[in-house]
Amino acid sequence: MRFAFRPFAVFLLTAFFATSSVAQQPQSPDSATSQTQSAPAGTAAQQKDAGANSSTSSSTQNKDDQATSTQKKNAGTSNAGTSNDRLFLALPNFLTLENSVNVPPLTTGQKFKVVARGSFDKIQFPWYALLAGISQAENSEPGYGQGWEGYGKRYASAFADGTLENFMTSAVLPSILHQDPRFYQSSEGSVTHRAGYAVSRIFITRSDSGHKQFNYSEIFGSALSAGISTNTYHPRGFVTAHFDPSTNMVVYQHQASDRTLPNTLSVWGTQVGYDTITIVIKEFWPDIHRKLVHKHQSQAVPAGNANQ
Repeated sequence: MRFAFRPFAVFLLTAFFATSSVAQQPQSPDSATSQTQSAPAGTAAQQKDAGANSSTSSSTQNKDDQATSTQKKNAGTSNAGTSNDRLFLALPNFLTLENSVNVPPLTTGQKFKVVARGSFDKIQFPWYALLAGISQAENSEPGYGQGWEGYGKRYASAFADGTLENFMTSAVLPSILHQDPRFYQSSEGSVTHRAGYAVSRIFITRSDSGHKQFNYSEIFGSALSAGISTNTYHPRGFVTAHFDPSTNMVVYQHQASDRTLPNTLSVWGTQVGYDTITIVIKEFWPDIHRKLVHKHQSQAVPAGNANQ
């Protein structure tokens, strides 16, 4: 199974560091001290009123921040119907919409444009470099060899695999079949209900006209990309030869080809499984993001305000 779920393991590792960096942003102690010391001395009633006003202002600000956050993520929704959101503040999440009503359908050009924007985003280059490094270390697909040449082939292969699948599932087939490649977050109900909704979107999608349909784009798009990649630029079978000093003979070893039906089916299953896990993360990412921001804002409140 090519790469199997190693990309998801690295994805989780990236997510962990990204969320940690957001949650642990330090507050300047000098700022907190100066705000506490600069508070004017007043009556207890004045301090109580000030605290109440501060609490009301903070609550209003939090609501405004949430609204602004959604507007920024869905910037351009009224025109292009896409998002500017990023999973864990890094990974492109441009085809996910939150709290969207009456969103216009995407044209063929818009579908290709947003997929290209995400597929060639600057974060993708180090991402595939990391995946190629893991593949090199494990010597997966030994037909690529080792050294810089082998690494270059693995890097190109990983990039091509991801890009091909993105275009097939979110641009090519959605354009041909007039299906909507976007994921609309539910944001309602229990965790189980929302997780079930997210998983079901692998098999159910919307048409451009807004009707529910079987998600041919995801299922058959990932199958086509797996078939094309596996049977074109991935290694064929080959024979290696090395000298065995213990027998003074040249030993020939046959390496099986990756271009087989079982391997194609394995890659197809891996892609669908990876997309399923990713779409569940997309469903809950807004909640995670808001909690991290709220936690950071709470930690930034000067200690002196809590006693007022």
